[in-house]
Amino acid sequence: MYIVVVCNCASLIQIRNVPESARRVLKSRAASAGKSLNSYLLDVIEREVSRPTVDEVLERVQQRSERSPVSSLEAVQHAREERSPANVKR
Repeated sequence: MYIVVVCNCASLIQIRNVPESARRVLKSRAASAGKSLNSYLLDVIEREVSRPTVDEVLERVQQRSERSPVSSLEAVQHAREERSPANVKR
C-alpha cells in the first residue's frame, strides 16, 4: 500500500536552542490567547513581518521625498520677507 501526500504547505521553520523559560512564556501566552503554540507563533511572525523596519521606512521616505531647489529655511525666510510691512502695497 502506498500513501501519496500532496501538500501545498507553507515553509517549515525550525528554531533550535530555545531557552525553556522562553518556551514556557510563549506557551502561557498562547494559552491565554486560546491558541496553540504553533498558531500563536504564526501570529507573532505575521505581526512582525507586517511592520516595516526603520531602514525600510527611511528608504520609502527617501524615494518619496521631493527635491526642492531651496531649503525649508530659505522658503520660510522668503515668505516672511514678502509679508514684512516694507513689502506691503498701499
